[in-house]
Formats: sequence, structure tokens, C-alpha cells
Amino acid sequence: MDTWCDVAEAGSLAPGNCRTVEARGVRIALVCLDDGFHAVEDACPHRGGSMGSGYLDGCTLHCPLHGWAYDARSGVGITRPDKPLRTFSTRIQEGRIWVRLTDKPPATVSHDEDLD
Repeated sequence: MDTWCDVAEAGSLAPGNCRTVEARGVRIALVCLDDGFHAVEDACPHRGGSMGSGYLDGCTLHCPLHGWAYDARSGVGITRPDKPLRTFSTRIQEGRIWVRLTDKPPATVSHDEDLD
């Protein structure tokens, strides 16, 4: 599968904000930064917290449950570099945000008891 999905109106998310969207059953955290839109998997690898409900500090996206931090542009884990978020390509077309889904499997959510 390699599909572009329309997920939101471009004007519906201001810079410095994020929210959860869904594309073909895949939950995605959509992030608006000064340089444009970025998309990462919605579930934090730590405890599955919704990254779309998290908060941004510059380009750093924090999980709302335990504060794990990720680079919203690349999905790289700041708190745990070995636990990145899956990323999705984005584009703007006719005022709409599109996210590219591929056949790359989503990251597995780990429920490590000792990582709090």
C-alpha cells in the first residue's frame, strides 16, 4: 500500500499545535510547526499515549501521559532514542493536508513496566 489520504483542512491547525487524525484506520498525530505540517504515529511507544493530545515545545512533541519527548519532524526519540515514532510524509494540495500511508508496519507499542 502506498496511498495519499486527505486528513484535514490546512487552515484548521495553527503553528505550535497538534491533534489526532485518522487515515484508513491509522491514527496519526498531525503537527503544525513554523516550517509546515509533520505527521507521526499517534501512540507513544512507552504506554500508548495519544501524541496528538501531547504538547509542543518548539519542535519537540511530548507525550501527555509521561512526557516522553520526540522530534516532531523526524520522530526521533529524545527521551529514548531507541524508541522512535513512525513518521508519515505530508503535502498540501488545494488547501488540504494529505498524509502518505505506506506498507511499512507501524511501530510496536511497548509497555515496559520499568520505564516510568
